[in-house]
Amino acid sequence: MALADRADLATRLLIAIALVVGVGAAAAWAVGATVGPGLFHEHLLRAVDTGESPTSHAERAYAAASALALSIALLTALVASAGVSVLIARRIRRSLAPFAQAAHRVAIGERNVTVSPPGIGPEFDRVAAAFTAMATDLAHVEDTRTHMLADLAHEMRTPLAVLAAYLEAVGDGVERLDESTMHIMQAQVERLSRLSADVALVTSAQEGRLSLDRHPIDVDTVVKGAAAQESDRLAECGLTIHVRSAPGLLVDADPDRIGQVLTNLLENARQHTPPGGVVDVEATAEVDAVRVTVHDSGEGIAPQDLPRVFDRFFRVDVARDRAHGGSGIGLSIARAIATAHGGTLVAESEGLSMGSTFSLSLPRLRTELDRTGVAEK
Repeated sequence: MALADRADLATRLLIAIALVVGVGAAAAWAVGATVGPGLFHEHLLRAVDTGESPTSHAERAYAAASALALSIALLTALVASAGVSVLIARRIRRSLAPFAQAAHRVAIGERNVTVSPPGIGPEFDRVAAAFTAMATDLAHVEDTRTHMLADLAHEMRTPLAVLAAYLEAVGDGVERLDESTMHIMQAQVERLSRLSADVALVTSAQEGRLSLDRHPIDVDTVVKGAAAQESDRLAECGLTIHVRSAPGLLVDADPDRIGQVLTNLLENARQHTPPGGVVDVEATAEVDAVRVTVHDSGEGIAPQDLPRVFDRFFRVDVARDRAHGGSGIGLSIARAIATAHGGTLVAESEGLSMGSTFSLSLPRLRTELDRTGVAEK
């Protein structure tokens, strides 16, 4: 890359100013060198002819030569500065034109708009890269919003259709408003309420507005509490749960939210593991983190689906999840809560029918014994 391409805008402007000053100085020197000697010679001849003082004529010759040289130098510098300014202005205007066109395209709703680096300095190249990244993010946000609204409408359609059907049947006298009908309608209302709460929760978490009551907690207590809470439902589905954890795994977190993450992971394992399967939960200490893994022996996840398992409303098996009444955003909520705590949540699977593993990692609180290098009791 040429030096001109690497120079920033400030350097280019300094070079332009130096060029104008150099042109003016060169013009002054050229005029002085060509006009000055002749003027001095002419005034010296006049001094000899008229008998006047040579000093007086020399001073007038110097003043005339200086005035002429300065005038021509200023005029030359003015012309040079005007020319350089026009060139720079045209170059900048030509470089900014793609930005204006791209901004207009984004404003009218186009997606995946890109701006090539103009090559007039790293500042403009960085602006071009930032604009392209912004346009890409906007396109992704718009795609996500469109898909989310479509999925949300689809999720709401089933319970609303059930409610509408039963209300119409009761109004026509086809169904009686008995305890069984009320139970079905109440279940659909609860499903809508749960869906609304889940969407609000994951949106708040992803936007950084999730309220957290953080304080030092032992992950062992939270893990065992979540396992105990879900053990009956897992047993009803013919699943066996194994928990391996030990006290002393301290993190700064909201116990209710971390418990919600683990509950969502166990619920996900329950939905995707056939009867007779096993769910393993293990909490271990690492150098700077506490890792909790939930591994199941169930359906597994196809490689092409792994990057999307945390997307809102994404389902590997649509029919199975809807049958279980899930909102489809449990894993999205889990990852958002993990991120809000400064942790991570990742999914791994060797493929279909190979089970899956979800790993929650949270920053570890080091105890005084840890800091002094003495093993924890």
